[in-house]
Amino acid sequence: MPERVPLRIAFTNIPRRLWAGGYNYQRNLFEVLNRHSPGTVVPVLFAGTADDPDEIAVLAGIPGVEVVRSPVFDHAATGLARATDLARAIVFGLDTPAAAAFTASKIDMVFESARFFGWRLPFPAVAWFPDFQHRLLPHLFSRSAYWRRDLGFRVQIASGRHIMLSSATALGDLKKFYPGNSNGVSVVRFATEPPASLLATQPSDVVAHYGLPSRYFYLPNQFWRHKNHQIVVDALDLLKCRGLDVVVAASGSTQDFRESGLFERTMSEVRSRGLEMNFKHLGMIPLDHVYALLRASTALINPSRCEGWSTTVEEAKSFGVPMLLSGLDVHREQTGGKARYFGVDDVQALADHIRDAAESAPDAVVRQLQPDLDDRVRAFVADFVHLATEVARGAETS
Repeated sequence: MPERVPLRIAFTNIPRRLWAGGYNYQRNLFEVLNRHSPGTVVPVLFAGTADDPDEIAVLAGIPGVEVVRSPVFDHAATGLARATDLARAIVFGLDTPAAAAFTASKIDMVFESARFFGWRLPFPAVAWFPDFQHRLLPHLFSRSAYWRRDLGFRVQIASGRHIMLSSATALGDLKKFYPGNSNGVSVVRFATEPPASLLATQPSDVVAHYGLPSRYFYLPNQFWRHKNHQIVVDALDLLKCRGLDVVVAASGSTQDFRESGLFERTMSEVRSRGLEMNFKHLGMIPLDHVYALLRASTALINPSRCEGWSTTVEEAKSFGVPMLLSGLDVHREQTGGKARYFGVDDVQALADHIRDAAESAPDAVVRQLQPDLDDRVRAFVADFVHLATEVARGAETS
């Protein structure tokens, strides 16, 4: 029987400062593919010349990953796909420079995330729709940003792309907002398994480095409007009025291209309310620090108004970290009811959950990876490999 040739899949780089969840998703995918299904898939990462060299080096250091750097993919560093790329892909049916780069690297399949390469792309492609935020929260998008995102989804659907979603909740949204399409659709729920190198840092050292107390809550979301940091600030204010001082440590990018100045306005409000010691924003921090703070925290808080399948929630599940989550359908699906939930505007409920968790928490804890993690990660890898293999095989026989 002939030896199976690895499937060469093209991925485009997602800069961490623009979308930490997307960067972490791909890093984790590459790691677990190598760990649990070596030799099945070769991820070929196409990155721009302006992308962060340290971030690219981390991905390139994962066994089996190949990296191609080209100015053809420099658009990713701006955070928005260049209008010329999308226009060329729609009008001419092909993003020719990108397709040429794929051909030169002997690609078998393309993984499209936030970039459409054209209906004439000479490779089978999977379009990953992380969520439908622009349809669920349209007021957070400018008219041009809304239609650019929606047009991207529509042309991928019209081009017959196989669509990959991360949750059954997202599948319901797809059917609601884009009814009647006959595309192949797969739900691939991801699970995260950080490499040992990211867990070697002592959490107590990281907690001390940032001047945090032994009990604190962790909010590792980028500072985007839909991430809903405001409810946390309001809950801390309410708790302080009740005489309870609680610390929330937040980390992540402070730039929201849709709403400049959001972070500065929020932190100004934190100062005016006298909450500087309660809401501490640490900025963009190294990934080993993220895991250390997560493992030692009293609980994870994710107050987001929209998620596709939360990376931060999945990482908390990996270590058995208690969770205080907005009551989104996807959060309930992701955690199976094993969290405390609150309405996205229910400050009182969040404050009560924080109080209860703070009062019942041990003084110091460092959590380890959960026993069920291996099974969940293997299921994720098997689902992804099955999807990629079926899409590639379908293209060969069509």
